Amino acid sequence: MRDFSGDTRLLALNTATVSKQWSLEQCIDGCVRHGIGGIAPWRDKLDACGAARAAGMIRDAGLRVTGLCRGGMFPAATAEAHQAALDDNRKAIDDAATIGAECLILVVGGLPEGSRDIADARQQVQDGIAAVLDHARASGVPLAIEPLHPMYAADRACVNTLKQANDMCDALGEGVGVAVDVYHLWWDPELEAEIARAGAAGRILGFHVCDWLVPTTDLLLDRGMMGDGVIDIPKIRGWVEAAGYGGCSEVEIFSQNNWWQRDADEVLATCIERHQTVV
Repeated sequence: MRDFSGDTRLLALNTATVSKQWSLEQCIDGCVRHGIGGIAPWRDKLDACGAARAAGMIRDAGLRVTGLCRGGMFPAATAEAHQAALDDNRKAIDDAATIGAECLILVVGGLPEGSRDIADARQQVQDGIAAVLDHARASGVPLAIEPLHPMYAADRACVNTLKQANDMCDALGEGVGVAVDVYHLWWDPELEAEIARAGAAGRILGFHVCDWLVPTTDLLLDRGMMGDGVIDIPKIRGWVEAAGYGGCSEVEIFSQNNWWQRDADEVLATCIERHQTVV
């Protein structure tokens, strides 16, 4: 595996990690001051800054944009909601292209209101990606399906395993890949094989790190700093790198009672230390 000790260039900050403390402008400045090599904005931060302005700031800072979070949320109960989702994803693709994002992360969406048909929701996801794929290809923005933990199947993402994401990629073709987030996938007994499968197809577009705390106080907003939980992050990183991934490790932590309450510079310093010692 690559040696991260003493090197911050292969670390990327997902702005969710300090979303309660900093604006996108402050995140960019913080990455520069700490020597962090990449950034992954969330769209609320990007909208507040403005995509064109953010693009210039990121370019001047010399940062990679490892991804834009997020597109997706395709399943819909009405034709109007379906069209709104497609329009929103096309805008997200345009914004990702503007800031030079290496991919647009897709949190694909759960069950439409009133539905209990998860198979139909998954088909809507595949159809929705297909509907915006030509626009993404023309814009030069790969779409990264991010499988989420099954606890989010109803409301956030009905694609819950890397196998499901790989199957969709096979069906959709060029321009679609996957993001491997250890928080969502560490439990999957097929993970090593599916990472190898994704790597063989050249479709690993992102590697996201944090940790699973035991006990956890909130399934959404209590992610741990790397090394504070039970995930064997180096093992998964080894699988991802063996599959050909050479990009950044993107730190994405939602932590309402801990890391969001701390000084943001302390958070970044801790991310760097943990990236070098436990990732």
